[in-house]
Amino acid sequence: MLDEGLFEGLRNGDRAALGKAITLIESDRAVDAPRIHALVEACLPFGGKALRIGITGIPGVGKSTLIDALGSWMIEQGHRVAVLAIDPSSERSGGSILGDKTRMERLSVRPEAFIRPTPAAGNTGGIARRTREAIALCEAAGYDRILVETVGTGQNELEVDHITDLNVLLLIAGAGDELQGIKRGIMEAADLIAFTKADGAGRERAQHARRELQGAISLLPPRGSGRRPELLLTSATSGEGVDALGEALNDLFASDRASGYLDVKRRDQLVHWLDRTIDRGLRRVFDQDPRVIDRSQDIRDAVRNGTKSPFAAAEELLQLFRTSGAPLP
Repeated sequence: MLDEGLFEGLRNGDRAALGKAITLIESDRAVDAPRIHALVEACLPFGGKALRIGITGIPGVGKSTLIDALGSWMIEQGHRVAVLAIDPSSERSGGSILGDKTRMERLSVRPEAFIRPTPAAGNTGGIARRTREAIALCEAAGYDRILVETVGTGQNELEVDHITDLNVLLLIAGAGDELQGIKRGIMEAADLIAFTKADGAGRERAQHARRELQGAISLLPPRGSGRRPELLLTSATSGEGVDALGEALNDLFASDRASGYLDVKRRDQLVHWLDRTIDRGLRRVFDQDPRVIDRSQDIRDAVRNGTKSPFAAAEELLQLFRTSGAPLP
């Protein structure tokens, strides 16, 4: 079921073909499932060489602007850059995040760059449901730097650590609490922490915030790599610190490869990918079960009306699913 034309176009670096391929893998239609599986399987042998980077931080911290500067720097170093930007608003509007594209003015006109907005569509963890598959397609298309911009809600961004090699947490000084509502777990998942907009009067504030945060960082447990995050100052406007951030990412990537940590982490990520795929598959089979479909609305109405508890309703639906042929747990 492999679409040979689409696959060849993708492998030749055709951005239009890559865009169509990602649209395909985002499809929920059962009829598309064989084509999706065939395409992803065909792409996997061509991946594994790219540096996968997660960029996270609260809304307004300047993720898109910094990605524009960092991605442009990477291109100047001879790399091809793919940006997968997760849209928190498209679940309701269905629209693309044109704002993010507008803020990536330099990258959007570079032939070495590919920018893809993707709706979160209710998916938790800061990434979209098929972001891992999209990474595989981008790598097969020849992109060796993959930047994943998370939703940026500030509290539930840990899923990106299961699909990327390195994670950058962006903070902005002068926004009240220097931790800005960022939970400890998100800081523990960061390989680098960069203060944005550290130029002009903002530089002194950023320097102060870095000193304040340094003490807290020392109390965090080290990452699996054995290190704690380095704190950097950046300004996408002036370009200050962008090269230092890029070089730090390259150094950490090289170090993790040399130590064997990268290989271990990626193997663990493959198992996580397996588990997530099983979860989605089971949910799809459950939702398509005839007995579940027949009783689902009545049971949901009973929960809404308060005549049945969510726990009891879930058990009733699961029992219907089991008696339809699924094995008991």
